[in-house]
Amino acid sequence: MAYPPIRVKQALINIPHSPETKKRERYFLFSLAGIQFTHILDFMIMMPLGPEFIRVLNINTHQFGLLLSSYTFAAAAAGIFATYYIDRFERRQLLLTLYAFFIIATLACGFAPSYETLFIARAFAGAFGGILGSLVQTIVADSIPFERRGKALGTVMAAFSVSTVAGVPLSLFLANHITFLGWRAPFLFIGLVSTLILYIGYRHIPKIAGHLDHVHEGSRFSQILNIMRAPQNLKAFLFMALIMITGFSVIPYIALYFTTNVGINNSYIPLIYLFGGVATLLSSRFIGQMADRYGKVTVFKVLAIISLIPLIVTTNLPVTPLWIVLINSTTFFVLVSGRMIPAMAMISQVVEPKIRGTFMSLIGSVQMLGSGMASVVAGMIVTIGPDGMMEHYNLVGYGAAVCGLLTFWLVGYIHTDTKHA
Repeated sequence: MAYPPIRVKQALINIPHSPETKKRERYFLFSLAGIQFTHILDFMIMMPLGPEFIRVLNINTHQFGLLLSSYTFAAAAAGIFATYYIDRFERRQLLLTLYAFFIIATLACGFAPSYETLFIARAFAGAFGGILGSLVQTIVADSIPFERRGKALGTVMAAFSVSTVAGVPLSLFLANHITFLGWRAPFLFIGLVSTLILYIGYRHIPKIAGHLDHVHEGSRFSQILNIMRAPQNLKAFLFMALIMITGFSVIPYIALYFTTNVGINNSYIPLIYLFGGVATLLSSRFIGQMADRYGKVTVFKVLAIISLIPLIVTTNLPVTPLWIVLINSTTFFVLVSGRMIPAMAMISQVVEPKIRGTFMSLIGSVQMLGSGMASVVAGMIVTIGPDGMMEHYNLVGYGAAVCGLLTFWLVGYIHTDTKHA
């Protein structure tokens, strides 16, 4: 069954891909990438500031762990809640409104006077940020034809990748160099940058309302239940969960392992993330282009297999020179992040446009739950020995590799249909 094209102001998909159209598309994708960058960065900046939070707020490590999890679990819950309304509103209006609330919540984190208020503000930031992530990917799928979607998602996912690896050095830099603000500085910085991106998005994100032309039959609960239990969708949910587990069981503990076991001085940790961030920025669009040219499934399978090499090396490194660590860690970030580009292009095409927003919200919840569960389970496996060395990280790496191999097998069962483009 063919579906009518998405109604887009300054239509991006219904006119020839002229130079003027390409220019509008670049601004459009830059706006979405900016939103993606800031809400992921908002999540990442918490991790390296643990000692500062524990000292200033007079909390213990368990309370800090709760502070981290408040974001991810609120994002997962909000993604499920969003399924009730995300396909009932025009995409642009909903995106900009949610982004404005996200900015308010992030600024509230920066001004929070106590642990309790910070906890609440983080939960709200996670709730709005979690919905934004899936909505951005939905808008790309609604607006960009399938044959160019890999490159478009490469642009947006570059922001995801860079924010993931740049959050550590950026948060440390701001907290250490703006001393009168301390841990508050990163939140206020993100709030200011996000306000600028909100204005850019207001100017360049078109109205997207074609999904509203479809009639939704039956109760909303039954519609959501049907989406959740459809066999093809269940495969997509499992596929995405395994992708997140593969990466986020390893990533949160890289800095600790490198400083305790590999012999890397703590002052060089930001350099590791900086190299990874720059490399992912340069490689993401290329990976997206390769996915469009050679097929999403093929490119994903290649990345899924070769990414296991730096993953296993990372979790088994002995004392190693910095230059070797940089080569391996940069390769790890490029390949592990790169898998998401063809994966999201395929996932966005599993369902028809009228339910894509609902489906992608559920995918976003699966992403958050998968990453949260991965870090928790990995934290239960790894231990710190009497000599201060981190133990059993190699077991985490082997488990992540098994999940990576399962994604290689499962991707062949993720059916996509170009008529949903």
